[in-house]
Amino acid sequence: MSDQIISCTDLYKSFAEGDLKVDVLLGINLEVFRGESIAIMGTSGSGKSTLLHLLGGLDLPNKGEISIVGKNTLDLNDAERGKLRNESLGFIYQFHHLLAEFTALENVAMPLLISDNYDADAAARSAKELLEKVGLGNRLEHKPGELSGGERQRAAIARALVTQPECILADEPTGNLDEKTADQVFNLMLELKKDVGTSFIMVTHNSSLAEKMDKIYQLHDGLLKAY
Repeated sequence: MSDQIISCTDLYKSFAEGDLKVDVLLGINLEVFRGESIAIMGTSGSGKSTLLHLLGGLDLPNKGEISIVGKNTLDLNDAERGKLRNESLGFIYQFHHLLAEFTALENVAMPLLISDNYDADAAARSAKELLEKVGLGNRLEHKPGELSGGERQRAAIARALVTQPECILADEPTGNLDEKTADQVFNLMLELKKDVGTSFIMVTHNSSLAEKMDKIYQLHDGLLKAY
């Protein structure tokens, strides 16, 4: 089995704005291997989030190929793409997107409960184990409104990891946190990468955090270049 987790070849993406066509990505090539951490940097509007959405199968390119664990996502229908995404990828965003009416334990268990592969007890055990690993073992029954910003983001990281994905796609995961909490959350992500062996692709503006990743790429004028 190949150690290549995600790859894209000659990736193009544009959007229509009225009568205008806005070119965002102009031939992106990238390979990400098992256990590797990648930072993607660039100015606002350079297309970083667009690229992340394409790599995660949340959007389709105008041209090019994207492979997730050896499967060409463009050969799949929406349902097949969704299944591959749910089984192989985890997502962390700048805002945690936890469900306010559910506890931390229930939020983290949710991806397992909707996968049909776990019963409620098994899902709860897996969620509890990960919450303990991210330092929230004493906050299992707290709802998001009862957690600090850093705790909510830790819970979001646990939720992204609970399905044991091949790769985590993180879009400014510490951008809504103060500097000290951001460092703590980011270092936790790197520790979990070592422990779990999951790959990370992270979009960030923070150069000091990016420098802790295995590789840094700069997205500029629609092209991705090693930094």
